[in-house]
Amino acid sequence: MSKHKEKIAKVFEHPLSGNIDVKKLLKALEHFGAEIEMTKDNHVKIKINEKVFFMTLPHQGHTLSKDTLVELRHFLELPEVGLTPDKL
Repeated sequence: MSKHKEKIAKVFEHPLSGNIDVKKLLKALEHFGAEIEMTKDNHVKIKINEKVFFMTLPHQGHTLSKDTLVELRHFLELPEVGLTPDKL
């Protein structure tokens, strides 16, 4: 499995990993076609197939909160997005 697929798969692990580096995850999403845009208010805009998700970046450290990861997982599971480990 490629390193990009591994990063996406971590979002779908049970139990959810608390050690997902946000920069590496964003690079993996870009690899699979996501448009990433940093906003001025410490958020990132992720656009995939015309669907948009806004995510708050961590204030300290480089890992995302579990709540943010759950929200991202739900976004990636949308039929219009379809960026799940079994579809990669």
